[in-house]
Amino acid sequence: MKHQKPYTILVLMNATPQWLTLNREKRSEFVEKELTPIFVRVSKTVNVQLFDSEYFHASVSDFMIVSTSDLDDYKLFIELLRDTKVYGTPYFEIKDIIVGQENLFEDFNDQFKKEKQ
Repeated sequence: MKHQKPYTILVLMNATPQWLTLNREKRSEFVEKELTPIFVRVSKTVNVQLFDSEYFHASVSDFMIVSTSDLDDYKLFIELLRDTKVYGTPYFEIKDIIVGQENLFEDFNDQFKKEKQ
């Protein structure tokens, strides 16, 4: 069985006024009580990192880097987020989702070399 390269998924988001009007204590409480349990639930196969970018980008204030080899678990992660105020209120507008695999071109180059032999 061929080794599955992990997927790296960028979830680009922009904070909405609903999020920004929460005080910092309420924001921390939301992350602790609503988001952390989701991160823990999928943590065996999905790694999530949170980043701030509001200082450097006009329409993307935050982004997640998600790593997984299991796209079904990634889909579960997104569905669980959709059940929270991240999507529902919404606290964040999802601007884009970008999926890639590191150096995937090398796999295709190897495949083409084998086919020519």
